[in-house]
Amino acid sequence: MGQLCGRCLQLLRDFAAVVQRTSAELLHGIKECLILISNCSCLKQSSSTGRRLYKPILQPHERVTAQEFLQHIETGFEMSPLGKDPLEALRTLAFSENPGLQQSAALYYLHMSQHMNVPLPVEHLEPFYALLRSADLEVQQMSSLSLVNFLLEGNIDKELVVQMGLLEPILELLESGDPTVQCNSCACTMTLAISESNREAIGAAQGVTPLLALANSYDPRVQQNAVGAILNLTQSEKIQQVLCKEGALPILTLLLESPDSEVQYYSCTALSNVAANAQHHPAMLRTGNRFLLRALVSLLSSSVDKVSSQACVCLRNLATSVDTQVEIVAHNVLPKLLSLLASGNKDVRRAAIALLWILSQHPRNQRIVESPCVEGLLQTMLSTDVQEDSLHYVTSCLAELAKQEGATLHMVQWIDEPLTKCLVRLAGQLEHTEPSFQAASIIQHMLGHEKMMLLLKCHVKETQAYLKNFLTHQEIRFQQLGISTFCRLQEDPEFSLAFRKSQMTKLLEQVRQQTEETQELLRAAICHADS
Repeated sequence: MGQLCGRCLQLLRDFAAVVQRTSAELLHGIKECLILISNCSCLKQSSSTGRRLYKPILQPHERVTAQEFLQHIETGFEMSPLGKDPLEALRTLAFSENPGLQQSAALYYLHMSQHMNVPLPVEHLEPFYALLRSADLEVQQMSSLSLVNFLLEGNIDKELVVQMGLLEPILELLESGDPTVQCNSCACTMTLAISESNREAIGAAQGVTPLLALANSYDPRVQQNAVGAILNLTQSEKIQQVLCKEGALPILTLLLESPDSEVQYYSCTALSNVAANAQHHPAMLRTGNRFLLRALVSLLSSSVDKVSSQACVCLRNLATSVDTQVEIVAHNVLPKLLSLLASGNKDVRRAAIALLWILSQHPRNQRIVESPCVEGLLQTMLSTDVQEDSLHYVTSCLAELAKQEGATLHMVQWIDEPLTKCLVRLAGQLEHTEPSFQAASIIQHMLGHEKMMLLLKCHVKETQAYLKNFLTHQEIRFQQLGISTFCRLQEDPEFSLAFRKSQMTKLLEQVRQQTEETQELLRAAICHADS
């Protein structure tokens, strides 16, 4: 409490005069005097003013350290920035109560993080604890940024940061009122959450709640890093439970409509990770009266490839039930998928193919059969850069659709010489087993149509080759498919003649004998088991 100023002393003298002059006005005078005194600024030094006026005393050892540190910066930084002497100086400066000294230490670390490409020794993490918890805003900004730089460059072990106790001050900075500090602390958390053990530590330290709050930040940098951190946390099934409990689903769902494509991508990928666990599907689909499916279908039209691709992935992960599959198709998804099948980005095409594959697995989705997507899938097979997993999805999807007569009619309409050659080639290659089987299955389903039979006659030799492989294959399904295809082709005079010349009948006889031997062995085994 300060001393009375001259004005307040005069008020007290006036008060004494009032008392002496008249007792009738005593009560009124007392009230007026005390009100005036209480309103005077001399007795109202705020705590903030006190902090502003307070100048921490520079201790003698701090003064010496600061002088030596300055000399080191001027002469020796390039030679030994991580030596023992600068480390001791940094410790002294970082743990000082003087903001100026702390700023020097923070600035030194920031400079190192921007110019060094070597690992930071573990001893240098200790000063960060004091710097991140500094009351000085500039110190918080510089120290958190330098830590981000070190982490992004791989100059600090992510698990070691948590083990050294730095996670707590990092998470505390999430609740800072300064956007720069929030942005840096979110970036630190996002990078740390790449590690599985760190994800568990962040969840245990209650780091999910402030991140979800910052996911709604009006600062785009803060929001982007916060959602990125949440994305990395969703890689843990345990933290997924925490996120859902804390209300992450409606937040992430609404962020799908963000004007920031990076935020869209992060939130969509986070939802894809959660959707990979079917137990979360009911809660995800309930959000906003099933708004999630509509938002994801809308993102298929995004001009940003990774966003449209990830929307396909999320829809595929959600489409585990027949009802959800039908609902997705009902949202006019097929024209969008057709467009994605023609994308110049192979990741986009792969994601669209995988989604079509899962949507085609139920007969209720007749719209796929009637859509140009069937033609799109057929044309995709001709692409030279189709990877094995995409090839598997394409052939599996077409084979599934070919079981429906309506789809087979559409496929026959679009089939031509290049597509027929491609199907026969896929059926005959031995490297990728699944596409081989599915391609042969597509051919078998279309053999009832004259057009397909005529096209296939241009590839008699190749057809016989893959049938021989199938008949001698170890898997029963290949043998069965080979036999059924042989029977249908044998109805054609040209194929029948070709089979006789190539001794296919002899091969079938061998398969029959092997089958009979197998049956006898099975009967013997069953009888032995019964006895």
